[in-house]
Amino acid sequence: DEFQDTDPLQAEILMLLAADKPTEDDWRRVRPSPGKLFIVGDPKQSIYRFRRADVALYQEVKRRIVAAGGAPVELNVSFRMVPEIQEAVNAAFAPVMGDDSSTQAHYVPLAPFRSGVSTQPAVVALPVPKPFSNYGKIVNWKIDESQPEAVGAFVDWLVNHSGWTVTEREHPDVRVPIQPRHICLLFRRFRHFFTDVTRPYVKALEERRLPHLLVGGSSFHTREEVEALRNALTAIEWPDDELAVFATLRGPLFAFTDSQLLAYRSRCSTLHPFRQVPADLPEALAEVVEALAFLRKLHRKRNRRPIAETIGALLAMTRAHAGFANWPTGEQALANLMRLTDMARRAEQNGLISFRAFVDWLEDQAENGEAGDAPVMEEGVDGVRIMTVHKAKGLEFPVVLLADITAREGREPSRWANQAEKLCAMRLAGCVPIEVQEHAAEEMQIEKEEAARTLYVAATRARDLLVVCAVGDQPCEGWLATLNPVIYPPESNSFNPETSQPLGCPQFGSDNVALRPRNALRPPGSVTPGLHKPQAGEHRVVWWDPSLLELVKESGVGSRLTELLKADEQRVRSEQGIRAHDEWQTGRASVRQVAARPEWTVVTATAHAVVMARSAETEESGRRAAEVSIAEAGMATAVSEVTVESIAIDFVRPHGKRFGTLVHAVLSVVALDSERVGAEELARVQGRIFGATDEEVAAATETVNRALRHPIMQRAAEAAAKGNCRREVPIAMKLEDGVMIEGVVDLAFRDEDEGIVWTVIDYKTDFEIAGKLSEYRHQVGLYALAVSRASGQKARAVLLRI
Repeated sequence: DEFQDTDPLQAEILMLLAADKPTEDDWRRVRPSPGKLFIVGDPKQSIYRFRRADVALYQEVKRRIVAAGGAPVELNVSFRMVPEIQEAVNAAFAPVMGDDSSTQAHYVPLAPFRSGVSTQPAVVALPVPKPFSNYGKIVNWKIDESQPEAVGAFVDWLVNHSGWTVTEREHPDVRVPIQPRHICLLFRRFRHFFTDVTRPYVKALEERRLPHLLVGGSSFHTREEVEALRNALTAIEWPDDELAVFATLRGPLFAFTDSQLLAYRSRCSTLHPFRQVPADLPEALAEVVEALAFLRKLHRKRNRRPIAETIGALLAMTRAHAGFANWPTGEQALANLMRLTDMARRAEQNGLISFRAFVDWLEDQAENGEAGDAPVMEEGVDGVRIMTVHKAKGLEFPVVLLADITAREGREPSRWANQAEKLCAMRLAGCVPIEVQEHAAEEMQIEKEEAARTLYVAATRARDLLVVCAVGDQPCEGWLATLNPVIYPPESNSFNPETSQPLGCPQFGSDNVALRPRNALRPPGSVTPGLHKPQAGEHRVVWWDPSLLELVKESGVGSRLTELLKADEQRVRSEQGIRAHDEWQTGRASVRQVAARPEWTVVTATAHAVVMARSAETEESGRRAAEVSIAEAGMATAVSEVTVESIAIDFVRPHGKRFGTLVHAVLSVVALDSERVGAEELARVQGRIFGATDEEVAAATETVNRALRHPIMQRAAEAAAKGNCRREVPIAMKLEDGVMIEGVVDLAFRDEDEGIVWTVIDYKTDFEIAGKLSEYRHQVGLYALAVSRASGQKARAVLLRI
């Protein structure tokens, strides 16, 4: 079944299994055994080319089966759609699927089976209410901005005001009023670059308190209630993740204030649920203690009971249902929590055996932004469905609304495959192979053909009502363009509808936008709201009047709790309450001010050295400044004088920042007793990483080898052989004035030379360092001081010019 979605490997396996000669290993030479193979497929619904399924493969297998004696049977009756929708589909897709191309499906016109109803339309065009820019031009960003509100308002009208009826699959002869579960919004895409396309539509439905279910996409995982519960599950699994614990306590489940959590952490030094609580903890922090104890309890039992039970216990203890119910989108928040609980049950049924595995899986789902395969959607599931066309394939809905009209029809070709030659060329790292460029036109045509099939799948999901978003002044060129001939009337009749009040509809106005700017005159072909006969097909289309929709929804957005508080505001307000609130605000501002004051000022050793060396004018004064600054740090006896060593420098070699970085990188990993060959190999590898030239790589090799022959580096090699050498060591040190110094030590080794235990080396590749000598002395002096403090032993600072 669904053979149009088969990839080449699956087709090969299928044909070999059906072969009359089991020894045959080439599926193209296979002759299927009579009665052994039965294939069902609709090439018009082949929309999974991204996973290597295409119409050409379907056609090839079909020809081979027929040539082997197979009998093709065409099914040409639609048991789903009413006649008006079927007529529109036939008229739209027969011209674009009419040929016998090997890359496009041959269209077989479908005959309707069901009867329609004359008291309401079956095909509706929903104009974008505000498609104009400030200059009176129709622009995509204005379409994307105003279309979601029109969709939300129209769905609200359908459910609450239309009185229209639909049929359900289980009871095709019974007509019932339209409910949210009967409606599906279909999208070509869910994301456009980094933008979630569905989010404005979800917001429009929420503002009208219309329940909805987003199948796939990223909006579900970015909802506040879902993030709050995901943070709580992370805190339960990893109680030592203090950020997750803080997010849980501060979030909507526990809703502790910053001052409470700050006070608790100041007394206990951590928010870890397993940390023992001091006996003298103030009574005001008892609730925080209770919350942490509950998280501790959930952690201990998390792997001894079902995941859904742990989630339920968390929601029950925090009384989250009552809290979320009072949100402006309370119904949807509760529905999302129920869905997350159901996801936990399904995960355990599918083999997840630990609480940690579920938390990791949930994090992966949130990061990827897309859910897995679409769940089986039953008619009884409440809420407007929001899906991509690929997710909706194989499903049907009484009402289908095609949205996001600015989505492109196809994508630029990024790959080209030749099945016969077993070759696949694809774009990689921004580079396009010549094979892809040579076949770009062919690939674009195939993309366009698949876009038509995708739209066919979308349009044929509807049973009773198909709603197509459109721009009233001009046809759109996006993914819905194939439907333009069956939606738009001829230009000669676009201003003259058959009636301005079709059956089941309100009285329409005379314009297809909510408010037309003065500089946006109606062009020829602009469609007046009403009942129209389109350019193709014998059906009729109702063009809606967006000015009749409640595009700005304000009433009902606030929670019931907020409305009650507003209604009772004047009666309960008192001077005492005002004073208490002012005191709370003052205390809160004071806590925030104290908490915002940094405890440490953190700077790099390099930056600190620059500041301290600004006053140095000569090498001698720089040396004295470095020694004075070290003495001021409080351990003048821990570090001896900073010395400067140098190798024989080739002043015609390359220099600069990249060269210095390359030399440092090689010295950080090369064996200190290495031969020239070892340094040369490392320099070549590091040179590729930094994009260095061959001249720089050769010079770096020579520089490193000269450095390794220096006596102090040979002493470092001896220390390294004894395990007493450290390289690229991060250091952090707090000075007496409260400044925190950070840096990375190039090399430090330990020996007993003249009572100096540690020697700290900092490499410099500058040709001329006289102007920076004071700065460099101070920098390596700080490194040596940090090593001395950390080890409790004396240290010597060495500046090695290489």
